[in-house]
Amino acid sequence: MNTLVRVLLSALLISLMEPTLLFAQGDAAAGQAKSALCGSCHGADGNSVITLNPKLAGQNAKYLVKQMMDFKSGARLGQTMVAMIANVSEQDMQDIAAYYASQTLSVEGADEASIELAQPLYRAGIKDLSVAACTACHSPTGSGNSQAGFPAIGGQHADYTLLQLKDFRSGTRANDTSGMMQTIVERLTDKELEAMASYLSGLN
Repeated sequence: MNTLVRVLLSALLISLMEPTLLFAQGDAAAGQAKSALCGSCHGADGNSVITLNPKLAGQNAKYLVKQMMDFKSGARLGQTMVAMIANVSEQDMQDIAAYYASQTLSVEGADEASIELAQPLYRAGIKDLSVAACTACHSPTGSGNSQAGFPAIGGQHADYTLLQLKDFRSGTRANDTSGMMQTIVERLTDKELEAMASYLSGLN
């Protein structure tokens, strides 16, 4: 089974799985109050002004909870987040995630030069390299797949996205499902990653 088929099957199976750990429902109103400290890096409404800090507005709650739990468990590295999340309960995570998921993402404009290179890659992948289309997990609009917990990536800061892509490629970040992201980005050049990050910043 080639890599492209494996990635697509994994995405399908995950989307059909019933959530086991992340079953609680968050309270967005409670989450707004609990997110006060988060706003110093991510913006009060989840639209961070520092381009290396991710925007959380409009992100699906399941993905946000998983990232917080991964920081807490050590599955995802990040000194600042590990310290911030150390004493946050799972219910607090659910509430914070629900608040940010309810907010509206601010979308930037992509560098036009990046579209020609990145758009075909995003929509169709690279068959000869067994690189799956990004749309398989993240949707044509970049809104992700909330049921499967695949993140929304459209409208995200290009600087943050590029850092994550490079971290997946180097193995610095390895908390994705079945190593799907590393499998994909290890086949891409720096130029392709840079173009993709810029393209995504304007995708909505």
